Amino acid sequence: MKKRPFLLALALLAGLFVFFLALVVTLASYMGNPTDFALGDKVGVIEIYGVIADSKQVIEQLHEFRDNDSIKALVLRIDSPGGGVGPSQEVYEEVKLVDAVKPVVVSMGSVTASGGYYIAAGAREIVANPGTITGSIGVIMEFANVQELLNKIGLGSVVVKSGEYKDIGSPTRDMTAVERTILQELIDDVHSQFVNSVAEGRHMDPEKVNAIADGRIFTGRRAMELGLVDRMGNLEVAIKRAAELAGLEGEPHVVYPPGKKPRFIDMFIEETLNQLQLALQKERSVGLQYLWRGFN
Repeated sequence: MKKRPFLLALALLAGLFVFFLALVVTLASYMGNPTDFALGDKVGVIEIYGVIADSKQVIEQLHEFRDNDSIKALVLRIDSPGGGVGPSQEVYEEVKLVDAVKPVVVSMGSVTASGGYYIAAGAREIVANPGTITGSIGVIMEFANVQELLNKIGLGSVVVKSGEYKDIGSPTRDMTAVERTILQELIDDVHSQFVNSVAEGRHMDPEKVNAIADGRIFTGRRAMELGLVDRMGNLEVAIKRAAELAGLEGEPHVVYPPGKKPRFIDMFIEETLNQLQLALQKERSVGLQYLWRGFN
C-alpha cells in the first residue's frame, strides 16, 4: 500500500514526459522542421540553392549530419547553375569524405549545372528529373572593357604595377595576345581539374568525360544516357534510394538542418542583398567560375 503513491507519481511523471515529447514533435512538424525528434534511423536532406558563392554553411551541415549517428544517409538537393571554382571544389571534396562514412545521394532540381554538377559528381548516386538542366562542364572567366566609354567622357586610367601582368584583365585597356594566352592556360588547367573530378566521382574514363566537357547542357534523361546521372526521379525517389543504400527498412524519417525563423526585416534585407548580388554578378563576373550563364 505504501508503494502505491510512489508508483502513481512515477507513472504520472512518465505520462508527462510522453505528453511533452509528443507535443514537441507535433510543434516541430507544424513549424516546418519535422523529424529532428523522430525516433529511429533517419535520412538527412541538405539543400543547395542558387549561385554557389561560399561553402561554409554547406560544409558545416555535412559535418553535422556526418557526426549524427542516427542519420544513416544523406541527400543533397541541388538547384544551382554553379558558381565559384573554390567553393564548388571544397563542397565536392567534403561530399566524397562524407560518402566514405555514409551514403550520399544527389537529387537534382530544375538546374544542376557546372559547379552544381561538380558537387553532385562527388556523391555515390545522382537522381535527376527527365527535364533537369545539367552538365555545362566547363570554366568561364569574363572581363568588361570600358576603354571606349572612358575615352568618350574624357577619363583616363593611371596604373602603377610591380610586374608586366599585374593588371591582366584590366577593364581600361585592350588585352594583349600574351595575356590572353596566359588566361587560356589558366582556364585549361582548371577545366582539366573539373574533368578529372567528374571522371573520379562518376568512375568514368577521363577521355569520355572530356568529349562532352565543352560547356554544353543536357537534359536529365540525356545525362543518364551519358553516364552523368544514375536514375530518374524526384526528391522522394532520392530519399528512398539513400535509405536503401543505408540498409534502412520502411518509410525513412527525414531531417533537415535546424534553422532559426528570421524576422521580417531580416528577410527583407537578405532578399534585397541577394537580388543586388545577382544583378552585379550578371554585369561582372569576378574570378574563375563553374557557372552556366543561361541561368536568370
